[in-house]
Amino acid sequence: MDPLHATLWSRDTEGTDQFLKLIANPFQSAFTVSAVWASLGTSIGISVLLTLLFSLFRPRHSVVYAPKVKHADQKHSPPPVGKGFFAWIKPVLSTPESEVVDTVGLDAAIFLRFTKMCRNIFIFMSIIGCAVMIPVNVVQSHGNNITTGLSVFSKFTPLYITNPEAIWSQVVCAWVFDIVVAFFLWRNYRAVRDLRRKYFQSSDYQRSMHARTLMITDIPPPDRSDEGILRLSDEVNPTAALPRASIGRNVRDLPQIIKEHEETVRKLENVLAKYLKRPDQLPANRPTMRPPRSQRNQLPDGKVDAIDYLTVRIRVLEEEIKHGRASIDRRNAMPFGFASWEKIEHAHAVAWTARKKHPRGTTIHLAPRPSDLIWENLSLSGKARKWKRLVNMFWVALLTLVWIAPNALIAVFLSNLANLGLVWPRFQTSLSAHPDVWAAVQGIASPAITSLVYLVLPIIFRRLSIQGGSKTKTSRDRHVLSHLYSFFVFNNLIVFSLFSAAWGFVSTVIQKSDDSDDSAWQAIQDGQIYSKAMNALCTVSPFWVTWLLQRNLGATIDLVQAINLVWVWFSKTFLAPTPRQAIEWTAPPAFDYASYYNYFLFYSTVALCFATLQPIVLPVTALYFGMDALLKKYLLLYVFITKNESGGTFWRVLFNRMVFATILANVVIALVAKVMGSWTMVFAVVPLPFLMLGFKFYCSKAFDADCKYYNRADLNDAEALGGVGKLSKKAADRLNSKFGHPALYKPLITPMVHAKAAAALKDIYQGRLEHGDTGGEYSDIAMDRMMASQPGKSADSAPFEVVPESQLDFSYFKDRPDFRDEFGGGIYGRSEDLMTERSQTPRSTLGGEWSPSSSRASSPAPSLPSMAGLKMHEGYEMPSSEAAPLVHPAFRVPHSRSNSGGAPGGFYQQSNESETRLLSQAQGPAQNEPGTLDRWHTGGYGPVGQEEEEPSSYTSYEPYRAPR
Repeated sequence: MDPLHATLWSRDTEGTDQFLKLIANPFQSAFTVSAVWASLGTSIGISVLLTLLFSLFRPRHSVVYAPKVKHADQKHSPPPVGKGFFAWIKPVLSTPESEVVDTVGLDAAIFLRFTKMCRNIFIFMSIIGCAVMIPVNVVQSHGNNITTGLSVFSKFTPLYITNPEAIWSQVVCAWVFDIVVAFFLWRNYRAVRDLRRKYFQSSDYQRSMHARTLMITDIPPPDRSDEGILRLSDEVNPTAALPRASIGRNVRDLPQIIKEHEETVRKLENVLAKYLKRPDQLPANRPTMRPPRSQRNQLPDGKVDAIDYLTVRIRVLEEEIKHGRASIDRRNAMPFGFASWEKIEHAHAVAWTARKKHPRGTTIHLAPRPSDLIWENLSLSGKARKWKRLVNMFWVALLTLVWIAPNALIAVFLSNLANLGLVWPRFQTSLSAHPDVWAAVQGIASPAITSLVYLVLPIIFRRLSIQGGSKTKTSRDRHVLSHLYSFFVFNNLIVFSLFSAAWGFVSTVIQKSDDSDDSAWQAIQDGQIYSKAMNALCTVSPFWVTWLLQRNLGATIDLVQAINLVWVWFSKTFLAPTPRQAIEWTAPPAFDYASYYNYFLFYSTVALCFATLQPIVLPVTALYFGMDALLKKYLLLYVFITKNESGGTFWRVLFNRMVFATILANVVIALVAKVMGSWTMVFAVVPLPFLMLGFKFYCSKAFDADCKYYNRADLNDAEALGGVGKLSKKAADRLNSKFGHPALYKPLITPMVHAKAAAALKDIYQGRLEHGDTGGEYSDIAMDRMMASQPGKSADSAPFEVVPESQLDFSYFKDRPDFRDEFGGGIYGRSEDLMTERSQTPRSTLGGEWSPSSSRASSPAPSLPSMAGLKMHEGYEMPSSEAAPLVHPAFRVPHSRSNSGGAPGGFYQQSNESETRLLSQAQGPAQNEPGTLDRWHTGGYGPVGQEEEEPSSYTSYEPYRAPR
């Protein structure tokens, strides 16, 4: 071997040996104290700066920092807040929990309660841990020659204690910490039970349809009818009341077609927004696109005109939706259904009786809100749901195992830059020349990059969990939380902290097996796995201190909405946002409970596990929860909404994970007692996990039933269990409409364009007339339509909804289903779930998209659409406030052919109005009074109280959906 290759081979060998040594012990650094102080200084400094900036810009940007003040109605509007610099602090501190529940919902109130509980737990633990464990560890390590030159944080750990009797302090703190955690968990479990009881008594719950309804799944084929549901419920019905039943209908591929329709509309909006960004300077060439692969065989050139193709595609999809809705009937039933009682007491008594019973293989439980249902998963059989859950668990386990390797590299190099210098000579030179600078970089960049990586993982994990077969969105979020927590604890805590110990143990066992004739078991016994694990935990503890310090900075970043502000600014400056996107940006964002709960539980688990190994982690965690209890309360009161209100059902998941974290902390203390103390100390810790499990079962037995059920059948309440009766026909129609599949009622969205592009848009579509393209499928789009209000006057040629610049705000659209369901329905309470005197059916079936708004916002209240010009089909009657609600034909009782009172030759009692009602919103001449806003008549939202001399050039998309 020549000298050059020999030198390179020697360097490679040295680098490999050094890499293996680093894996065996990656957390040794000469400047961990500097890193912690740098992390503390930057965290507190930047947090204070961001809070001051928020206080400065908050009064000037209420759309970003207080959107709920503008959009929430009078009942659910947050407390008034002044425009002073720190005026936002007083209402946050003074708003009681009862008002929080009424304003933002029970989910948000329990989130804040959990945050305060964690704050209180770690405040008490900080006092005990810092007053007991730090003096004991430092004093008992005094005089040990090994501690000479060690950092102060290394002396805080029990790693260098020479007196085994000092380990009794670990055992005593384990008992005290468990008592503190159990006390606060019990206290808050009882408070959550009281909140749930008050929630049951609230007006929104008492008036809701889902509160008195049960959902039945896995119904066998012979019982898939309304009568079959009645038979099933009768087997577990301890009351004398009879319910109304509604079996699920097979909507086939309607949901997929509606979803494709919405995606196509949004694509057309994006194409038009880019093409019409400068209406007076249109690009020379019209935009083109490649159609889906299934349609490319019909197009030899491969590309088509994007505007024409998407417009025609929307019309084709609407025809398919119209035909699909008209063909749904009662004879195609699904294995799920709903049963509703007139009183809430009856429904909950049946649910309590059926909680452990499965009549004929079915599952009967309380129904969630209709908006909370994942309809495509309701039809899954028990075997199919188990299989999907198994496949999901496989992917989760695979992702967990695959992440071990990159996680180990992060643990070796990212958490300690000195290790990187050992294998990178040039970096080591800079590290030696500027140790303080790189110490600060390690304290800031290392936790920040780690957090960024962990921020991407939940997104991937959520997408994997969506297909798990959950029946509701809230249960899906709870499953996501459970899996995320398991992943984080295993990979980001256990593997990250103990990887070096496991590597060193395996290396020792292999070396001993090769160097001696001892058996493999003897080598394993001599590998000192317990001591290596404890050493690894004590060594990595400063990293978790710096990491938790960086979480304080994350709390203020959430407050200033930095990510959203940057993205909106970038989109408006460099991109071409659509009017729909601009409106959605002004809507209150939804709060991601699963992700925030996961982080809170993970922080708590880290703090509990390192409470006695590095007691300084306790006040750091208490500081974080103290800040977040204040900041998150402001965000939930004034910024975020709860998209799917679960009524506080997250609590059990949180309680169980806190119990698990406490048990895991007991295992860590038992490990310290085994290595540094005696078996007697280990035996003193052993009862704690069993006591925590007993505490869990006690709380479950004492509180869960009251939290879930309004009443139970064993209460022997004569008034609750009595009352022989049958629901009226109106109640049956109400059940069918409330719990009917949304694909049967969901209004179709209309492409939106900006008002400044209206004239150019008209020219774009009329341009085809000049080229003779007046035939075929483009004809009714290209032809000028007459305005319904003024015959003889030409309406817009293109079927678009034109929105002025002044009305690109969520206030004007918050009551429309296409915006309300996704962005506005979470302003606590959904109108479609409430039972009222005037409306017993979704408004989409009445032909109108808007509902009377009770908002205190400055936006004008829309008037009701005129019904004078509706085309009447034979057998159709005009609805009134006193008449029975309109229902989809799929939910009507079939006419008996022998019934003399039925319509001759008709299968349904009423003719199928879906041909004119479900896909169209035709209207007659405008009936608006001066000062009102006719949003149904025109697609453009004109000024209030201004009479038009000339007809508006804006038009709704709805006339193009009406039958010709």
